[in-house]
Amino acid sequence: MTELPPPTLDDATRARAELALCGLMAYRELTAFERLSSDARFSPTIIDRVALARLAVHEFGHYERVVEVITSRGAEPTDSMEPFVASIDALHDRTRPGDWYESLMKAHVIDSVSGDFYVAISRGLDPDVRGLVQEVQALDAQNQWLHERLQEALAEDPRLASRLALWGRRLLGEALTQARRIADSGLFNDALITEADEAGEEPLGVLFAQLVENHSRRMAALGLTA
Repeated sequence: MTELPPPTLDDATRARAELALCGLMAYRELTAFERLSSDARFSPTIIDRVALARLAVHEFGHYERVVEVITSRGAEPTDSMEPFVASIDALHDRTRPGDWYESLMKAHVIDSVSGDFYVAISRGLDPDVRGLVQEVQALDAQNQWLHERLQEALAEDPRLASRLALWGRRLLGEALTQARRIADSGLFNDALITEADEAGEEPLGVLFAQLVENHSRRMAALGLTA
């Protein structure tokens, strides 16, 4: 898969993109906290409920970390988040899980695709912002638990496989649609745009192909068809 080179940005463009990315991450982390907190109520066991609640707390900690960065730059966190409220809320409205297992799949897919997208936005930004993205998207422990719990559920009830595979495909489509809207919004200016690579591929096309490839690999690890 072709890797996109980082874009070259002037200082003003970079500063706007960095603040916009922080606003995007802050609101996504806030809604992730709300979603996981609510979904924990439907956990089949107390152990599962505690684990999901712990993930929710982790997401809120990320929210607070990003808000600190926004404030340190002299910006108002709510103003930075506002451009993304309608889009993220609409995504969650369109992807309401039907049960606890669909909730786990949603957390696994949406968080992972979003994380890949944020890393792509941050390629041409300052090292401290790229570090913040890596910190906020350090989902190894979270995704490992979600992965193992989904594997366990699939082993216990193989009938879940076709339903969760279909749900995963829908989640990917919704996540890509949201990413495209953000990319087309102009909020990140040239942060996602570089010169076409040597093969003549359109940069956003390369990026979205990478997002799909990463998703397919994660689904295959669950034994599901992407």
